Amino acid sequence: MKVLMVYPEYPDAFWAFKTALKFIGRKASMPPLGLLTVASILPKEWSKQLVDLNVRPLLDEQIAWADMVFVSAMLVQSKSAQEVINRSKAAGKKVVAGGPVFNNMSHLFTNVDHFIKGEAEVTLAPFLADLAAGTPQPEYSSIEKPALTKTPLPMWELIDFRDYAFMLLQYSRGCPWNCDFCDITGMFGRVPRVKKTEQMIAEFNSLYIRGYRGTIFLVDDNFIGNKLHVKKFLKEFIIWQRQRNYPFQLTTEASVDLADDDDLILLMQQANFSKVFLGIETVNKESLLGCHKDQNAKRDLVAVVKKVQSHGMQVFGGFIVGLDNDPPSVFDQLINYIQSTGIVNAMVGLLQAVPGTDLWNRLKNEGRLLEDSSGNNTSAKLNFKPQMDKEQLIAGYKMILDTIYSAKNYYQRIWTFIKNYQPTVKNRIKTSEIIAVIKSSWYIGVISQKRWLYWWLLIKTFFTKIKAVPVAIELAIMGLHFEKVTSQICKE
Repeated sequence: MKVLMVYPEYPDAFWAFKTALKFIGRKASMPPLGLLTVASILPKEWSKQLVDLNVRPLLDEQIAWADMVFVSAMLVQSKSAQEVINRSKAAGKKVVAGGPVFNNMSHLFTNVDHFIKGEAEVTLAPFLADLAAGTPQPEYSSIEKPALTKTPLPMWELIDFRDYAFMLLQYSRGCPWNCDFCDITGMFGRVPRVKKTEQMIAEFNSLYIRGYRGTIFLVDDNFIGNKLHVKKFLKEFIIWQRQRNYPFQLTTEASVDLADDDDLILLMQQANFSKVFLGIETVNKESLLGCHKDQNAKRDLVAVVKKVQSHGMQVFGGFIVGLDNDPPSVFDQLINYIQSTGIVNAMVGLLQAVPGTDLWNRLKNEGRLLEDSSGNNTSAKLNFKPQMDKEQLIAGYKMILDTIYSAKNYYQRIWTFIKNYQPTVKNRIKTSEIIAVIKSSWYIGVISQKRWLYWWLLIKTFFTKIKAVPVAIELAIMGLHFEKVTSQICKE
């Protein structure tokens, strides 16, 4: 059997970082970890190819080569996914679809022969058995939450590391919290499942022995969901990192209770974590309680960010406007919070109601749903009727972006961050980073209208916190991406 695995294209939204990638000579941010893992679950004797449309186009001869085409996608990739499915079907191929968007929104797609829903460690085996027997069914699904000890090593040989800014690994699935807008607990449950420590070390080692050095994003939706086990893993991983002179920097996602645990945050610092995405959402307490984000409502969210930054980690902040309890003052509240805390990478989005969430079910019962979600919450479009006046909400959202990503405010925020930041990350200088410095110095520091802000930042950082200069340059480059995306959103 010859299987072509296709990963659809991302639109140029906040998470794509397409503008910034040009400075480091990479084609995409991250590889499709799901498909690489599925490739290892499929029979070893099968021939496999993988095409990531974020890296290169899909050729007709690649489709012609295959017996079956596997497509995996998230909601924001839906348009591209349907295009791949249509091309494959027109070429007479059987199409197999799995991944987040197909779990709850398979009704949106046509020309799919077999939907594989749920977690592949459970649902792929029955499909393969029926396929071998000549009786494959249109859909396979299961609510079983398998132990992650069943998850094999990703099939790294299907990709070229040089195409990507960083690699991905997964330590856990599930989250103990129950935010009403999030579909993670619906997909993976509220009891976090983790891989064994030796299993995770083997996954890091699989990248190390293949020559990869650089950043690894642990894609867990809440890396610290099972604190007892994560601490055991980090203690062993710190030893592994030290023995190899820290080949990897790590980034991940976590809940704000990270700041409560001094031992855990110190272990993450020692393990060489450089960035953490925190779902802060809003600073309005009533809005947090209204969406069941109680863990945020009872904490000092300024202190949370400052503590993480002081341990050598940048905070990527996730924010939402459009929650039912948002007052008109929420826009200025968020701007002030983001600027004062120095959250440089502030992902501010309009609330989206996604199938499989408590929010979706509630809004459906209230007759407030307008259409299916696009999956892109950094867009000036709503798929439900908000409590706040719609035009006021969209105007306020655009005002936030236009304000925080203006050149002056953006560079001021970088400096606010650097003042509190204590650089501890151990980093090996790569050729791509040297090229990025040269390119940014020319593009931003010479021909850009932001050149005075750029040099002001670098000179000030050089004389006050020289170890933070690489981060300052990185953030200046990221600003070009945010500026472009903000401009696109504000024109909608």
